[in-house]
Amino acid sequence: MPSGKPERSPRSNHSSKKHRWSAEERAARGRRPRRRGGAERTVDNRSDRPAGNRSDRAVSNRSDRSDRAVSNRSDRPTTQRPQSDRGARSEKRRFETRRVESRRFESPRSDLGGSPTVSRPTSRPMDASATDFAELGVDPVLVERLSEDGITTPFPIQTAAIPDAVSGRDVLGRGRTGSGKTLGFGLPLLTRLAKGRRPGRSPRAIILLPTRELATQVSDVLAPLARAIGLRTVLVAGGMSYTPQLRGLEQGIDVVIGTPGRLIDLMDRGALDLGSIEITVLDEADHMADLGFLPDVTTILDAVPADGQRMLFSATLDRGVDRLVATYLTDPSTHEVDTDRASVDTMTHYLLPIAPADKKSITAEIANRSGRTVIFVRTQLGADRVAEELRTAGVMAGALHGGLPQGARNRTLEAFKNGSLPVLVATDVAARGIHVDEVGLVLQADPPADGKTYLHRAGRTARAGQAGVVVTLVLPDQRRQIRRLARDAGVNAVQLNARPGDAELAAVTGAVVVGGDRISDRDYAKLIAPRSDRGPRSGNRRAGGFGRPSRGPAGRSNRGPANGKPSGKGNGGKGNGRWNSDGRPERAAYHSGR
Repeated sequence: MPSGKPERSPRSNHSSKKHRWSAEERAARGRRPRRRGGAERTVDNRSDRPAGNRSDRAVSNRSDRSDRAVSNRSDRPTTQRPQSDRGARSEKRRFETRRVESRRFESPRSDLGGSPTVSRPTSRPMDASATDFAELGVDPVLVERLSEDGITTPFPIQTAAIPDAVSGRDVLGRGRTGSGKTLGFGLPLLTRLAKGRRPGRSPRAIILLPTRELATQVSDVLAPLARAIGLRTVLVAGGMSYTPQLRGLEQGIDVVIGTPGRLIDLMDRGALDLGSIEITVLDEADHMADLGFLPDVTTILDAVPADGQRMLFSATLDRGVDRLVATYLTDPSTHEVDTDRASVDTMTHYLLPIAPADKKSITAEIANRSGRTVIFVRTQLGADRVAEELRTAGVMAGALHGGLPQGARNRTLEAFKNGSLPVLVATDVAARGIHVDEVGLVLQADPPADGKTYLHRAGRTARAGQAGVVVTLVLPDQRRQIRRLARDAGVNAVQLNARPGDAELAAVTGAVVVGGDRISDRDYAKLIAPRSDRGPRSGNRRAGGFGRPSRGPAGRSNRGPANGKPSGKGNGGKGNGRWNSDGRPERAAYHSGR
C-alpha cells in the first residue's frame, strides 16, 4: 500500500557509493596519458618543453656550470675604493668623546623662516677686584644680613651680573643649576627697590618661575632678605591656598614670586595689578618653554610697563626663548658663566654597564651610601616602585613626582633637605624643583631622554662649587644610546666595570652592601606625615591645639576647677562663666547698646 511519500528515483549516471579500484585493476588500467595541446604523451616525455629542458641529463650532472670557486669574483668589474686605515683611529677609551662646541645659543636665521635674530651684546668683563657683595653695589643692610648667614664671597655668576642689574640694565644670564642665580638677580632687585617707596598696594617687582617647588625655594631665600630692608614678598603659585595670597596682595606687597598660571588667574580675578611693576625676572625660561608656559609668560610681560627692567635666566635659547629675548629685552648685558658644560671640573661622570639581574642590587648598594643621593627614573610608577624596593632593602627612600599631592611633595622635599630622608627617587619634571646643596651623588637608574635632560639631572649635584658624582646604569641594549647622550651632553664619562659588592664600586660611589631591617610603610608615613598628624599643633580644640589641653572623655577640659567646669574664659566668648544644672554654659545676655 502506498505510503503517500513520493518514491525516490534511482540515479542513472552515478552510483551512490564511490567505486574503489583494486590493485589488479589499477595495474591493468595503467597510467593515463596526459593531454597537453591535444597531443598524447607519457609522463617522461618533455619534448614540448622550451629550451633549457635538462631532462636529457642526470640531476647530478653539472657539466654546463662553471668550475670556479664560489669565492672567486675575478669575473666581476672592479672599482677603486680607498681602504680605511684602522691604525690611524683614535686611541681614546670607548666612552670618552671629544668636546663639541655648543651652538645652542645661536638663533635661527630670520631669512630662512626662523625666529628673529637675537642681538648678542658683548658680555661685561668680570670685575676681578670685587671680592665681596658691597663692592658689587649691594645694599649694606643686605650685605650684613648675608654675612650673618655665612655668605660673604659672591659666585662667578653673581660677580658678573649684579653690577649691571644694580645699574638698571636688562640682563640675559646663563648659569647652571646651583651656580647662585637666585642671589644673582635677587640682590640687585631688592637693592633697587630699597631706594624707592611703594606707590599704594601694587607690587613693584615680579619673579616668574616654572614650578611651585622652584617658586617656594626662591621665596625661602629672598623673603628673609626682603624683611631685613623693610620690603614685603608674597608667594603666588598653583596648588596652594588662595587665602594667604589674596590677603598679602590686599595688604600691599613689593615683590610677587610665583608661577605663570596662578598669576594670570589672579589677574583675571582683578586681585593683581601689574601696572606698577618696575623689575621683571624670568628664571628657568627654558623649562617654562618645555612645560608650554610661554603663552602665559608673554601675557604677563605684555601687562607690565614696557620701560621696566627685565632679567632673563635660561640654560638655552631654543623653543621660543630667543623670541622672548628679542621682543622684551632691550640691549641686554649677556653673562655666560659657570655653565653646565663647565661643571666637569667638580663633577665626575661614570658609566656602569650592568646585567639586568644586577640592576636592583646595585641600585640598593649605591643608595645605601652615606650622604644625600638622588635617583632618576622615567615614570611616576617607576619612582614609587624603586622607592618601595629600597625601603624593603632597609634604605630610607622616598618618591617625588607630579602625581603626588602638593603637600606630600613639600614634606618629602623638606625631609630630604633636613637629612631625615637621605635618598630621593624622582622623575625629571619633579626634580627641577630640587635645589638642595650637598647632594653627593646622582644615580640615573633609567637613561635620560636627551643630552639636555642629562645636564639637568647632573645639575642636582656639584652645586655651589662642591664636588659631585654622576653614575649612569647601562643595560646591554642601552650602550649605543648612552654613548650618544654622553656625546650630546659634552661630557667625558669613564666606564666603571663593577659587580654588586665589588670594592671598586664602593671606592667610587661609596656603595655599601645592604643588610638592614625593612623600613615599614608606617615608619615612612610618620616621616612625611602632615604636622597636624604629628601632634597637637593645629587649632583643633579637641586635639589640644594652640597650647590648649585636650578634652577628656566627657568633652570637658582636663585642666580647670575641681568640679570639672571651665571658668568661662576659654569658651570662645559664647558663655558668661555660669553653668546650668545640666552642665552646659549659660549664654551671655547681649544688649543692643553694646
